[in-house]
Amino acid sequence: MPEAMRVAVVGGGYAGMAAAVELAARGITVTVFEAARQLGGRARRVEHRGTALDNGLHILIGAYHETLRLIRLVNPAHQSALLRSPLEWNIHGEFHFSAPRLPAPLHLLGGLLRASGLSFAERIAAARFLAAQRLNGFTLERDISVERLLEQHGQSEKLCRVLWRPLCVAALNTPPAVASAQVFLNVLRESLNAARAGSDLILARVDLSALFPEPAAAYVRRNGGEVLTGRRVTAIDPVENGFMVEADGQRQTFSHVICALPPHQVNAFLIGITALSELAAAIERLRYQPIHSVWLQYPESIALPSPMLGFSRGLIHWVFDREKLCGQRGLIGAVISAEGAHQDLAQDELGARAHLELRQRLGRLPAPLWQRVIAEKRATFSCTVGLKRPPQATPLRNFYLAGDYTASDYPATLEAAMRSGIRCAELVAGSRHPRRV
Repeated sequence: MPEAMRVAVVGGGYAGMAAAVELAARGITVTVFEAARQLGGRARRVEHRGTALDNGLHILIGAYHETLRLIRLVNPAHQSALLRSPLEWNIHGEFHFSAPRLPAPLHLLGGLLRASGLSFAERIAAARFLAAQRLNGFTLERDISVERLLEQHGQSEKLCRVLWRPLCVAALNTPPAVASAQVFLNVLRESLNAARAGSDLILARVDLSALFPEPAAAYVRRNGGEVLTGRRVTAIDPVENGFMVEADGQRQTFSHVICALPPHQVNAFLIGITALSELAAAIERLRYQPIHSVWLQYPESIALPSPMLGFSRGLIHWVFDREKLCGQRGLIGAVISAEGAHQDLAQDELGARAHLELRQRLGRLPAPLWQRVIAEKRATFSCTVGLKRPPQATPLRNFYLAGDYTASDYPATLEAAMRSGIRCAELVAGSRHPRRV
């Protein structure tokens, strides 16, 4: 019965905290182990010169139903913590799309007809592409690359450059030449083919740890659970009544384990367990893509024309004005997604290049007062054609995997992470009894 369960969640990122919240909401005792002092994993707060930064600038959309549901559940200040607006796609100086407040799919059609920077023929081509995918249920008979899909549907070079390629890289963090078209279509189905609100852009007005993981920890504690930071798990061993979890020299027994570590760390625990050897081999085959976040602190008078602005050429993909989001005056966050030549640059040089690009595109800018580059070398798995992702349930009873890399229609996003954690909690709740040998 649930009262006999004692669940360990290893990892305090978005997936792990989603699992913990869902378990706590069901009255199941849960203990979260997080090696770092800061909750959030690859979506966390980083302090620099007294300023709260994020190690990655994440965009949410209205279709992220589970992410938004759990944020509402645990964060009393959720309304002020999120900036929500109808879909707007602004590639500086080249393309601007703004969805009117009309029912779906009229909001897309109206936005395309009014979009600037594309010829009438290109706008019609984009509409036809979406119509064709809707007719096919956003499903392919065989997965191909995003680049190949766009070629098949006659999307022009400019249309690809200012709309489809940036959308692919933003959503999948994988170059279109190798990215899965089926996963890309899944994103379009959930965001552009559902209710109008599903395409809304949602930007965090607080740092990513304060947005969900920290309120989630408070919720878990209020409901009788534990969230232990600075506690690195060094061993997970199957035993007669469940699993022995060792952290900082202390060992505890749990009936269930949810391993919510990033995939490149998971195998340290899986390889020694015979029942999980095939799963460990599948995870070992995953490849990864980086995300570089470049933070530039300018004088307080410096601001962008909008909270979020895109570029189709050069290193930078998107920039964010933190004053408009968080009140951090003069602070600009730039995102460089996926692999590329920028990976070979030293951090100081990358920051200098980002400043130069902004000055070239936006006009005269003073030198930044300081800069900080945060490189997540394995920010996401590489979402390639035909990739098979591991399920949340494993061959070892009552041992589960949570993370954005596990089986999902979504690519490596906060929503995929949250859904995986929720699914693990559902599996735990449905198991009825602790593990028996």
